[in-house]
Amino acid sequence: MKQLSEFEVGFLIGILVGEGHFGGDGKQPQVTLRMHTDHEALFTWLERKFPRAKLYGPYHHGGRSYFQWMARGKVLSEDLLPLLEKHLRPELDGKAWARLQAMKQRYGL
Repeated sequence: MKQLSEFEVGFLIGILVGEGHFGGDGKQPQVTLRMHTDHEALFTWLERKFPRAKLYGPYHHGGRSYFQWMARGKVLSEDLLPLLEKHLRPELDGKAWARLQAMKQRYGL
């Protein structure tokens, strides 16, 4: 992971709280961000800052166009999860915090 400024950490946490998904595929945990292709600059930034994560797309179907960014494996456990655990608090967003806790519990993180 590339070094993030305080602003970038806050920006990332905000995007994941609002648009991210904390879950998994039944075998391994993952954090997923799926957004319209209009947000391509955001996904380019994520690729630069988290080069071990995967970016899929653009996908086009059902009248929708979107990218999907996924953090799982080492990028999740070593890069993203420490940031989330440090900065995402229930007093900031209880629902997102609870989703993160459920993912951690389900996958033994």
